[in-house]
Amino acid sequence: MIALVHQAAEEQNPLVPPIPELAIGLIAFAIVFFFLWKKLLPNINKVLEQRREAIEGGIEQAEAAQEEAAEVLKQYKDQLAEARHEAARLRSEAQEQGATLIAEMRAEGQRQREEIIAAGHAQIAADRKQAAQALRQDVGKLATDLAGKLVGESLDDHARQSRTIDRFLDELEEKAEAAR
Repeated sequence: MIALVHQAAEEQNPLVPPIPELAIGLIAFAIVFFFLWKKLLPNINKVLEQRREAIEGGIEQAEAAQEEAAEVLKQYKDQLAEARHEAARLRSEAQEQGATLIAEMRAEGQRQREEIIAAGHAQIAADRKQAAQALRQDVGKLATDLAGKLVGESLDDHARQSRTIDRFLDELEEKAEAAR
């Protein structure tokens, strides 16, 4: 009876499988495990190895690209510094040229001013001479007319008139020079 109870108790326990099912399950597991180990596991390992190589290659490419980018950045910074230096040099050259141009223009302006002043003085001297000559003629005529009225005779003789006028004007000029 104990054996029967024991056997009934074993049949009712769902956690303990029967021995033939356990053997068949182990054989099926071994076949599936062998199939996975021989066929599927090498393919999985191959795919994982390819992925690892791709990742490592990508990392190497990224490092190479990063090094190249750093080199290009350094070149750009060098070029930028050189361009700034060149711009500063050009700016100083332009300032020097501007100062030179200003000095040249001032000298040219000074020269033109001197020319204008000299031309003005020459024009004034010519105008003064012309005015003096016109005045001399007018004063001579008036002096001759006045002298003719005072003397009571006509001084129409041109030579005598010229001598009288010249003498009169020379005396005026001497007096003017003595007053200075």
